[in-house]
Amino acid sequence: MCLTRATLPYRGPAAHPGPANRFYGDAVGDPWAADVAGVLSLPSGRRVLGRSLREPPPRPLPEYGIYLLGRPPPVTAWDQRWVRWRDFGLPADPRDLREALGTAWERAAGERVEIACRGGTGGTGTALACLAVLDGLPAEEAVAFVRRQYRLRAVETRRQRTFVTRFDGE
Repeated sequence: MCLTRATLPYRGPAAHPGPANRFYGDAVGDPWAADVAGVLSLPSGRRVLGRSLREPPPRPLPEYGIYLLGRPPPVTAWDQRWVRWRDFGLPADPRDLREALGTAWERAAGERVEIACRGGTGGTGTALACLAVLDGLPAEEAVAFVRRQYRLRAVETRRQRTFVTRFDGE
């Protein structure tokens, strides 16, 4: 069974610490804390987690994930979107990335959203920079912003940097 926000029986703080509250915790629907490793705080205040798929997901678990891989990602207990993306490359379909990031931006207003690729640096950094553009940051500033806030080496290749500067946030 796939647990999603729509199928969870518990949707907010319980009046008493019953079994549902112990299992799901009060964190369902809460955005990431700013001090969680890998969390990027966008100019709007939304927070998104970037990570490598080589590492386990943090706790609490994400509620929505975008996975940038050359093949479909493993099944997760949360909603996910696969964007075909080869290592050190760019998305196979930029429109698919734009749509996935639009959904991530909307959901990050009140949910835990993560973006991940195999290594968590090139593809993840590029997608986070594009998300910052969607959030209103000028495209020419997005790579530097992600490198300051997420990882110094994020957005690894010249092609990825060019992709971000040409990304249309509209």
